[in-house]
Amino acid sequence: MTSTTSAAHEAEVRRGPLYGVAAYGIWGVFPLYFFALKPSGPWEILAHRIVWTLAFCGLILTIRRDWSWLRRVLGNPKLLGGLTIAALVIAVNWVVYILAVVSGRTYEAALGYFLNPIVTVALGVLVLKERLRPLQWAAVAIGALAGLYLTVAGGVIPWIPAVLALSFATYGLVKKRLGASLAALHSLTAETMVLAPVAAVVLVLVHLAGTGTLGEHGGLHSTLLLSAGVVTAIPLLFFAAAARRVPLTTIGLLQFMTPVMQLLAGVLVLGEHVSRQLWVGFGIVWLALVLLTVDLIRSGRAGRNRVDLEVPEP
Repeated sequence: MTSTTSAAHEAEVRRGPLYGVAAYGIWGVFPLYFFALKPSGPWEILAHRIVWTLAFCGLILTIRRDWSWLRRVLGNPKLLGGLTIAALVIAVNWVVYILAVVSGRTYEAALGYFLNPIVTVALGVLVLKERLRPLQWAAVAIGALAGLYLTVAGGVIPWIPAVLALSFATYGLVKKRLGASLAALHSLTAETMVLAPVAAVVLVLVHLAGTGTLGEHGGLHSTLLLSAGVVTAIPLLFFAAAARRVPLTTIGLLQFMTPVMQLLAGVLVLGEHVSRQLWVGFGIVWLALVLLTVDLIRSGRAGRNRVDLEVPEP
């Protein structure tokens, strides 16, 4: 390797963490974006997000003349079926996340994404029959204890964190089963293609019911709704760029930026109140995450990373 090539490679590697910080940073401020979309309801926001994400991805692919992959997807029933399941699961994740933010429960969404790595590890055991190391077992057990505590202390099942953590862990599991079949942009395009007909119907029904908000609350509100595609796709592309340049350990540690920023946005910016019981629940979950982080660092140093921490897509 020449000195010029080596310098270029080092520059690429140095940019990796910056791409990661950009991706997780954008995801971290998503609560502020979705809160700014009020009075739009969660279903309308979800539908706009799907439609405009597909439009944005389609524009990029058209400019790049990069549609040849679609024939392979349509000709592979197994791949198409997997992408359909992934699309449905991530749609559940998106609408519950949006509902949490617009209803003033961003802190519960943050808890869901703190729980996500623990649920991902647990699914690895239950579905993929993976063997966990002691610290991973301890983290899963403590995560289960946190769920039990929050249910007992709150008197109800904390369904928003549970659905967010389980839906995204399931999404990660489906994508893992599919393997590296598609690039990030191709995958997002295919998944939004699956969801677009339903999203279009939702938008029609919303406007027929007279509850549609596009064009009804000023230019800024409409611009924010129409920007949903850019807001969805850009951090994913940043993440894809980071994942190619930095180790899994770094990605795993950067992941915790998002729920931390979401929690701070909910409490400090949006003025949401977090009960004492929920803070205790957060503390229990954070203890589990400390154990997972220690295990991740150890396994990264030994070159034995076996359980992926999936990127959150709020």
